[in-house]
Amino acid sequence: MNGAVLVAITAAIGNLLQGWDNATIAAFLRKGEKDFREPITRWSDIFSGAVLYIKREFHLESEPTIEGLIVAMSLIGATVITTFCGPVADWFGRRPMMIVSSVLYFLSGLVMLWSPNVYVLLLARLLDGFGIGLAVTLVPVYISETAPSEIRGLLNTFPQFTGCVGMFLSYCMVFSMSLKDSPKWRLMLGVLSIPSLFYFAFTVFYLPESPRWLVSKGRMNEAKQVLQKLRGREDVAGEMALLVEGLAVGGDTSVEEYMIGPADDELAENQEQSSTEKDRIKLYGPEQGLSWVARPVTGGGQSTLGLVSRHGSMANQSVPLMDPLVTLFGSVHEKFPEAGSMRSMLFPTMGSMFSVAEHQGKSEQWDEESLQRDGEDYASDGGGGDSDDNLHSPLLSRQATSTEKDIVPPAANSSTLNMRRGSSLMHGPAGEATGIGGGWQLAWKWSEKRGKDGKKERELQRIYLRPEDAPASRRGSVASLPVADAPEDSGFVQASALVSQSMLYSKGSKDKHPIGPAMVQPAESVVAGPSWHDLFEPGVKRALIVGVGIQILQQFSGINGVLYYTPQILEQAGVGVLMANMGIGSDSASLLISALTTLLMLPSIGIAMRLMDVSGRRLLLLGTLPILLLSLITLVLGNIIPMGSMFHAIISTVSVVVYFCCFVMGFGPIPNILCSEIFPTRVRGLCIAVCALTFWIGDIIVTYSLPVMLTTVGLAGVFGFYAMVCVLAWIFVFLKVPETKGMPLEVISEFFAVGAKQANDDAKNN
Repeated sequence: MNGAVLVAITAAIGNLLQGWDNATIAAFLRKGEKDFREPITRWSDIFSGAVLYIKREFHLESEPTIEGLIVAMSLIGATVITTFCGPVADWFGRRPMMIVSSVLYFLSGLVMLWSPNVYVLLLARLLDGFGIGLAVTLVPVYISETAPSEIRGLLNTFPQFTGCVGMFLSYCMVFSMSLKDSPKWRLMLGVLSIPSLFYFAFTVFYLPESPRWLVSKGRMNEAKQVLQKLRGREDVAGEMALLVEGLAVGGDTSVEEYMIGPADDELAENQEQSSTEKDRIKLYGPEQGLSWVARPVTGGGQSTLGLVSRHGSMANQSVPLMDPLVTLFGSVHEKFPEAGSMRSMLFPTMGSMFSVAEHQGKSEQWDEESLQRDGEDYASDGGGGDSDDNLHSPLLSRQATSTEKDIVPPAANSSTLNMRRGSSLMHGPAGEATGIGGGWQLAWKWSEKRGKDGKKERELQRIYLRPEDAPASRRGSVASLPVADAPEDSGFVQASALVSQSMLYSKGSKDKHPIGPAMVQPAESVVAGPSWHDLFEPGVKRALIVGVGIQILQQFSGINGVLYYTPQILEQAGVGVLMANMGIGSDSASLLISALTTLLMLPSIGIAMRLMDVSGRRLLLLGTLPILLLSLITLVLGNIIPMGSMFHAIISTVSVVVYFCCFVMGFGPIPNILCSEIFPTRVRGLCIAVCALTFWIGDIIVTYSLPVMLTTVGLAGVFGFYAMVCVLAWIFVFLKVPETKGMPLEVISEFFAVGAKQANDDAKNN
């Protein structure tokens, strides 16, 4: 876990540089403002003075377009680079693009330090925008793909935190330099190259490539080494198999229900008396020697997730427009409120209701001859240098090689193999935790289907298991089996299961290796790379609706308007007079005020980091958006209702501070966090580019439309518009945005596929 935390902090330096740059240029934009109390009504007022010292040196008094471009070039560069950085990152990797970002930051700083004329300065700002676009787009993706699911939200809030730290440090630097008689604007802008050098060194010599991207390219050995470094343990076979399974896009995913438990000799005998052979399914876990026996659950014994997936829920029925995705995700988190929390991460075995057997040593050793034979078969299959004996999936143990006659061909939904003693749903035979995060467990089973020619074919199916409740013998529930089917102290656990075709099994090598080490390699079709056609898969389309929608609403929720209005509000509150009495000039006072405002955001982001994996993304959005709405309504009333200047200043100041603090807790970091979580691995870069492009286009529209709106509807009208957007954002989040806390990325993608399928079925039925 420590490795993943350090990697996330290091990657977030890219956002620190973004905050540093934004604050530095914003500081220049504020220098030369004559009176904060004058309303902003024109573009030239927003960029009042348009970098006063640059304007004077390059004689730009009669060139308002050039003035605006000094800042706009950064937005233009970020927008341009975003259009193709996602697909490029899917092809060449996340880490190379982050290295390119650090190089662009460094070059832009050097060019700004030089800048013999305004056109060179514009080029430098364009390069700077390229670096910003790469960092903002790819850092959240990189952190999501390297972080454990239990603390992924916390780690993905680091970019927001480091961005504010960068802004604060930049304001402090510019403030100290502004106290001099003749500040050097080139030095203020060019100093960006110094921290970018450190970022470059970290990305080159410390940051590893994303293990999910490595697996998507079939580079299994490298992915294994990275995972061992990030997780701090040697055995990562289960997670390696999970990453391969996550390469699927689309596919037919179904929700099934099982009663799962140990299958020792006595229990096996009882089961044979109470059920037929076809009712028993052999499930293979992600660790050596780990397997279970499961029985399908039907009728009244279905779990919450199963019932929701088939019939919807009361919440869905009472809210007709509620997306089935929200209900599906909610059915998991309502049943397991602590799954994925910090407590479960720090104390993974305390009070676990999934430990249904005593921790025992491995009851059976792998047969050396079988392992050697597996290795020879794999070599003959042309696995190449990426093969690794330690990457064997659970299906590659001696059960497969020494008892192949028992499972080829298998009976439909059955297995004749017994489960080893001492295994549980969440612990391997040696007692080690084997879950894939958030209470989920990865397993496989053999099934039978008819091919196009009508003949029966074996199919390996991947299963994401989620225990529904405590063991049936220890805690009753509406989902429990009858007592006759689950005897006292049976240790059975009811589990929901997302079942789909496995990506571990290459159809091309099926005939040669029914079970063998070739199965840990992803199929050639998924290693080939992303395709635009994949964006039209139902699950991906629904994820894009969520990602694009929340990015649009974030940009129009008012953050830019409040930022521009803050100096005016604080000046009215008398802060400028206080600074003047301390001997601080108006320019320096503006910078100090901005620094203090940014400093207030940091504790709020710290609270958000703590709550992101406990309360969850959805609850934070639903809780903070009403506060943003109230703050904006207060600002509207303050500009409509006549009141004393001091009272108006106090009300406005409190509203602005509350708005900033709540924004950075919810609507600031969460859109990027969600967009980095909800897309399948194979198209994640492509989809995140679409969402990031929406972000930058929205930023440009809001920034350039603000002066027009101020002229036409006034300040009260602008804040009123932002308040209406906050209402729409709350409705959108409530109806469309699911809770993703603590869930593995691969499981999130499967839920979107299931939800899209259910929505399509409901549409056909209606």
